[in-house]
Amino acid sequence: MSGERNVIKQLQQIEREGGEGELALGRGKALHVSSLDKPFFPKAGYTKGDVMRYYTLMSPMLLPIIKDRPLILKRYPNGIDGPFFFQQNAGKSTPPGVRTAMITAATGARTERLVGGDLSTLLYTVQIGTIAVHTWQARIKTRQYADTTTIDLDPGEDVPFREVITVAKYVKAELDKMMLVAALKTSGSSGLHIVLSLPPRTVFEEAALVAERVAERVVEAHPDRATIERSIKARPSHTTYVDAQQNAEGKSVVAAYSLRERPKATVSAPLEWNELRATVRLEQFTIETMPARVRKVGDLWSAALRNRNTRRAIDRVLGKQSRST
Repeated sequence: MSGERNVIKQLQQIEREGGEGELALGRGKALHVSSLDKPFFPKAGYTKGDVMRYYTLMSPMLLPIIKDRPLILKRYPNGIDGPFFFQQNAGKSTPPGVRTAMITAATGARTERLVGGDLSTLLYTVQIGTIAVHTWQARIKTRQYADTTTIDLDPGEDVPFREVITVAKYVKAELDKMMLVAALKTSGSSGLHIVLSLPPRTVFEEAALVAERVAERVVEAHPDRATIERSIKARPSHTTYVDAQQNAEGKSVVAAYSLRERPKATVSAPLEWNELRATVRLEQFTIETMPARVRKVGDLWSAALRNRNTRRAIDRVLGKQSRST
């Protein structure tokens, strides 16, 4: 943690002295940063420097999550109230020390991509206006296999967050019946993410089918509360969309501990299942409150994902003969 404290002190000093300078990151790495005083969350008063300091503080938890995963950037060069655009490929101006790799996409095309795993790369993405951390659910050396599969509970505009919590409990009940285990976090936006850690060599087709089977069972049991209808206009009113459609190769999900582009600088916060209470609010978990929460509860996400589903459990859900125990 002493290394992170040193980087935070440097960021504070650079911001005080005009917002531009060289950030020493250790082991000979450095990163040029600028405009650290630029408002990234104008209403809440948080700057680009605040975002860099937050990610530096969270890096012991966040970097292992995103290690060796291609990053998808949604860039807000002038903060969340300004225009944004997406970037997948590494640009020609990517500085030395920022990690990139040549990736073969599902289409067969070869492209150079930014790859997560070190602080220099993470802070560089913030330097160019990225706020949330989105990654693949696979690592570059095993990109054809999914590490996780995600169910995104996305409420309609007429659905209060307490209803999302209710649907999450329904998902948990179905997971228990199917003898599956999952980690839980807020999306940081409007809903919840339920993430199943998968056995090695699980292909994306299997990963997607597992999530879809869980979603279908939840909707079948609770059609008045949950839906798998993708079209927003066609969804029944007062329902939460149980989205299992983001689990194909090359699609991205927001990482645990990531900030989101919301006025109060909310965070995708890991939760224990027993924390699912009607009083929980997304606004509890922010750039301001998350560091204290981590000091209190520790790294819930890595602990939860270590509880990996077995091949036997996955094959049972898919109706297959198990390849192994």
